[in-house]
Amino acid sequence: MKAATLGFSEIEADKVLLVDRDGNVVAGQGRRHAEYPIHTEIMALRPDVGAVVHSHSPAAVALGATGRALLPVSHEATLFVPPDIPRFTATGDLILTAALGRALATVLGDRNAALMVNHGVVVAGPDVPTAVVTTVLLDRACRMMLDVLTAGGPQHWSDDEEALAKRAHCYPGALLGQAWDYLVRQLDG
Repeated sequence: MKAATLGFSEIEADKVLLVDRDGNVVAGQGRRHAEYPIHTEIMALRPDVGAVVHSHSPAAVALGATGRALLPVSHEATLFVPPDIPRFTATGDLILTAALGRALATVLGDRNAALMVNHGVVVAGPDVPTAVVTTVLLDRACRMMLDVLTAGGPQHWSDDEEALAKRAHCYPGALLGQAWDYLVRQLDG
């Protein structure tokens, strides 16, 4: 996980910590985040997950607070729905214990993301590039849904069959990798 007190844009390889399930820093320099149970408990439950991203996306927090479903009104949303994105509602507070981390991991299940109502999001992926790009796409999907709600609410959205077809066309692993490469090029520029 990234060292505490640093923003996402400041993270480089030497600022990443390896943390064991008990929260002990076993490699890297810096203070670990208090919410390490988010990462450790999801990874313990999901052997397919190689990276977990937790952020406090304003758009996701706002959408979660509305109680409204994330509908496939955009290509980005189809990466998460159908079915509707899971919502963790046990607390809006920090996830400071293994028990809360396990509860969040259980809500996430085998999905790629969950809204943490009144808190943020959690995204799970097989690797860092996939998890990061998925987090960016979730933020875009939530912002689009909020825009639609602000404009009077959705009148049209993709049905389940079309949404799943879009997911297959727009977001296979290779295309998520290309999106990661684009983000890296933006940093280099």
